[in-house]
Amino acid sequence: MPADAMATAHLRIARPSRDLESAERFWVSGLGLDVLYRHAADGTPGVHSLLMVGRPGAAWHLELVHDPAAPMEPRPTPEDLLVVYLGGPVPDSLVERLETHGGQRVPAHNPYWDTWGLTFQDPDGYLLVLSTRTWSNA
Repeated sequence: MPADAMATAHLRIARPSRDLESAERFWVSGLGLDVLYRHAADGTPGVHSLLMVGRPGAAWHLELVHDPAAPMEPRPTPEDLLVVYLGGPVPDSLVERLETHGGQRVPAHNPYWDTWGLTFQDPDGYLLVLSTRTWSNA
């Protein structure tokens, strides 16, 4: 595989969700992502409900999955982080929106993230870090 292919490949992060409506409130109404795709299960065994959120044209998206016939319980650990690098202070209005739409502000397991951002737990228990830093791989 050419090295460039990995640098430009689209990234999908898939996670189970207990409740896609609650997840949508957090990720879309709270964080401000867009619904890129939605599919409701029709009762057919093995058919899942999906909610894909992200930004149109971005090289990544978050896929939240729920199988009503065999729900899978989310099992996040303290190090399962989705980090968004804002490159500046986290706006108070964003903090308020996240909390109003089902997010809970929590201390980070790694104190680095408390120094350089704010950590929120989504309705499924996964962690979102809004970092005040700018991403740099250097």
